[in-house]
Amino acid sequence: MAEPVRFELATPERLFLALEAEMVVVPGTEGDFGVLRGHAPFLSTVRPGAIALYEGGEISLRVFVSGGFAEVTPERCTVLADEAEAAEDLDPAAIESELGTLEGNLPLLREEIARASGAERERLLSELATLERKAEGLRGKRQALAELAR
Repeated sequence: MAEPVRFELATPERLFLALEAEMVVVPGTEGDFGVLRGHAPFLSTVRPGAIALYEGGEISLRVFVSGGFAEVTPERCTVLADEAEAAEDLDPAAIESELGTLEGNLPLLREEIARASGAERERLLSELATLERKAEGLRGKRQALAELAR
């Protein structure tokens, strides 16, 4: 059996997870990538999705991340995520409800932006960017749930 790779997942609030795994698969923005011990060093951005940790050739744990950055060295994989949540804690009904509300409000906010000017327009643009990031994270959670169901 190959030596395990150290995996650490941190959010702005705390160290979410630190353990060793046979392999880690991370949802990179350029595609999913697997990390084994001895991997070449690199950095990647992370898209919303599920990180899978493997033991014995099987997925032993999945953790949803809303995006962030990953650093890989030959000994470890570190993910700095905006937010993280155990995949089994995701609530499909709550995700769909919140996403539906957000997607319903975005067109109204865009209309407000079109009519606004100056500082008010800048404030609304900032709010729009925040809501779009939140919607992207919710879509990522929905996608992660679909992948888990397979």
